[in-house]
Amino acid sequence: MGELSHVAADGSVQMVDISGKTASQRVAKAAGCLLIAEEHRLALDSLPKGDALTIAQIAGIQGGKKCSDLIPLCHQVPLSHLDVAIQLTEQGIIIVATAKTESTTGVEMEAYTAVVVAGITLIDMLKGVSPDLILTDVRLLEKTGGKSDWLRS
Repeated sequence: MGELSHVAADGSVQMVDISGKTASQRVAKAAGCLLIAEEHRLALDSLPKGDALTIAQIAGIQGGKKCSDLIPLCHQVPLSHLDVAIQLTEQGIIIVATAKTESTTGVEMEAYTAVVVAGITLIDMLKGVSPDLILTDVRLLEKTGGKSDWLRS
């Protein structure tokens, strides 16, 4: 696996120094699924807190923008775009976040954070119907830019 970039030679933690890296366009896409019951599906149109899917989309965008405030040692990344798509399917509610930047470091953590914040916002809005909700399969789908591109196969 090689050296861990967040561990200094003396074993202490460190924020990775990206000052010598070249800026490039970087994109990351992450996804997750909120497993819901039929009672949740039926309640989506009449929740007292409002339109859950739209509110979760906004929350995901806000969460992705706050990533460096939430994750220790994570760089502040100037996002050029952050899209959160939420779709109700037979499997549950699918959340896909795509983060973009022109920077010296990637935006994988921003995409992950957007997915998770959108998911837990949906949990908050649906838990009154039933707390039986599962946020699952949070994963990176792809990333481009930087040292190498990566695509989940």
